[in-house]
Amino acid sequence: MPTVLLARHGETTWNRDGRLQGWAPTPLTDRGHDQARALAAAVDAEYDVDRIVASDLRRARQTASYLGDSTGREPTYESAWRERDFGRYQGLPRAAVFEDHDRLSLDRAGHAAVDARPESGESLRDVHERVLTGWDRILADSGPDETVAVVAHGGPLYLLLGTVAGHDIVDAVMGGEQHNCALNEVRVADGSSRVVAENRTDFLEEATA
Repeated sequence: MPTVLLARHGETTWNRDGRLQGWAPTPLTDRGHDQARALAAAVDAEYDVDRIVASDLRRARQTASYLGDSTGREPTYESAWRERDFGRYQGLPRAAVFEDHDRLSLDRAGHAAVDARPESGESLRDVHERVLTGWDRILADSGPDETVAVVAHGGPLYLLLGTVAGHDIVDAVMGGEQHNCALNEVRVADGSSRVVAENRTDFLEEATA
């Protein structure tokens, strides 16, 4: 029964400022580095990790490097786990973008927003398909007793965990919550996946107080 650990990257300056990061090479803040160290320590203490896979964006690579150091496993990087590409809106305030562009807002456009693309960017459906391709690859490459750690981003984690729970894209995103370096655990058996821990942050409290 493979176990897949899914974690969001640590805090960045754009997280802190509420800006859309997309594919920007934003680095971790000091707090983000502390979160990544705490995540790595918790994973190493509780699991025997066989592989680490991460988004190839800078903030995920930095976070994954701490996991690699603590577990002795060299991370591999895949673009399938990247955050949504927000195109020309990258770097702008998140709240303002969704307030000014109804077609992108799940609150106002509902299911129509799933297929709406920012100029030069990706729709939520595009990201969903990309992430599920990465997920299928993880499962295909995992042995029955293997534990794989994946470092990704909020958007991909909402979509994947929502899919595992049986939600559509709108409900997955609207109901999703992933704090920086939060830990999720999914167990797979007989072709079925089950979320057994979601958005765990207990190990972060002391490290980032």
